[in-house]
Amino acid sequence: MSNVRVRFAPSPTGGLHLGGVRTVLFNYLFAKHHGGEFVLRIEDTDQTRFVEGAEDYIVQCLRWCGIEPDESPEKGGPYPPYRQSERKHLYYQHAQQLIDAGHAYYAFDTPEELEDMRQRFRNDITPNPQYDHIVRTKMRNSLTLPPEEVVDLLAKGTPHVIRIKMPANTVVQFNDMIRGTVEFDAGLVDDKVLMKVDGMPTYHLAVVVDDYLMKITHAFRGEEWLSSSPVHILLWRYLGWEKQMPQWAHLPLILKPDGHGKLSKRDGDRLGFPVFAMDWHDPRTGETTTGFRERGFLPEAFVNSLAVLGWNNGTEQEIFNMDELIEKFTIERVHKGGAKFDYEKAKWFNHQYILRKSDSELVPLVKPFIQKHVSDVDETRLQVIISLIKERCHLLSDFWDQGHFFFQAPETYNTAPVADKWDDQKAAFFKAWLDNLSSVSSWAHADIEAHFNEHLASSGLKKGDVLLPLRIMLVGDKYGPGVFNIAELIGPQETEARCRRMLGEL
Repeated sequence: MSNVRVRFAPSPTGGLHLGGVRTVLFNYLFAKHHGGEFVLRIEDTDQTRFVEGAEDYIVQCLRWCGIEPDESPEKGGPYPPYRQSERKHLYYQHAQQLIDAGHAYYAFDTPEELEDMRQRFRNDITPNPQYDHIVRTKMRNSLTLPPEEVVDLLAKGTPHVIRIKMPANTVVQFNDMIRGTVEFDAGLVDDKVLMKVDGMPTYHLAVVVDDYLMKITHAFRGEEWLSSSPVHILLWRYLGWEKQMPQWAHLPLILKPDGHGKLSKRDGDRLGFPVFAMDWHDPRTGETTTGFRERGFLPEAFVNSLAVLGWNNGTEQEIFNMDELIEKFTIERVHKGGAKFDYEKAKWFNHQYILRKSDSELVPLVKPFIQKHVSDVDETRLQVIISLIKERCHLLSDFWDQGHFFFQAPETYNTAPVADKWDDQKAAFFKAWLDNLSSVSSWAHADIEAHFNEHLASSGLKKGDVLLPLRIMLVGDKYGPGVFNIAELIGPQETEARCRRMLGEL
């Protein structure tokens, strides 16, 4: 396969949903597998939904994921410009071509007239009337008005849109690379608006014109766009470009964890996990939505977890780096059915990537999460801490949850697990041990433990009787790595202070 060109064409309207990231990932993997080009094109023709900063956010998300476009607004390329708002002059001429050929028409209906139409034509059989081949014969457009009135309305600058004229008795058929042969009755599809009142094209016209002019060979998009396919295929046909039409692939949806319906931001909010790649701050509402990056995901793990949502390479392999994904990815292995999103599985992927990184590689990744709580972080010490707790960490943010006691003394002590068995003998042992801490040969965990064992031998207690109380003294609860490793890292003074504080509470 030669000269493969694919595109990701997001609208700069808000946060980048993980479904969008998977779409761009599959585009990217397909292009790179075939030695082709990946194009980023910004579809910003809907000015009412445009959000300042959203385009840069999209670019940064892709960059974090390790997906760099070959052509984009930022990089340029052979088919500029790469923002639809800067290509406005290209769309009207093609809309006019469609009108001249009888495949599109001017519609002068006001918003009030459109609402009246919806009321007049609503019934039990058609609860949501649409502007189709039947309704258009009863509306105010260039198909029903006298030609001289149409000319006069246009000359006066009367607000209008341009709609495609969908045929009444035509079956539109095409081959989907995932779903096989797909057919639509064009008569059941409404006359979509191609050019809006503000002179900007809708997605339907712009995507066809841009894909043709940018020589896109394969168009991968979400399953939700499948119903728009007959409109787009007819536009390719009506504009005389059918032989250059890209091959289509409509990707399965990412579903809610229970499998019922498409995963949404609302589901993430409800169930406590992110659905955006990175934090998105909405300048309109002031709301910040947490992303996978800020939650503590490594980009490699995030990409890997998305790649296997609806695709596999036919083996039991689950862990793929980007080079392996590029080598193994084929569109034939993409499933038709939707894939349920499993946040715990995504965390499992992240844990695998954390374990695969060396302690030194993790230091700069973990440090920002620690600095959210304490400003002074010694990297050498942090590397040792990472080595002790990385097995317990599924997210980068877990390094604070699992190791905060290395940086701050416990504010409270969970004494419940030891309170029932606490007695004067144990209290005496700890007081004697603490009084003799200065005699530890060196403050290394092996020497601390040896000193502890020496005192224990003469106390009449078993090690199991006192290790849990010691852990709670140092940590505040009954978790964490080896207690003597903890003592080594927090130092003798802090070790003694924490132990004496809890002794005072028991």
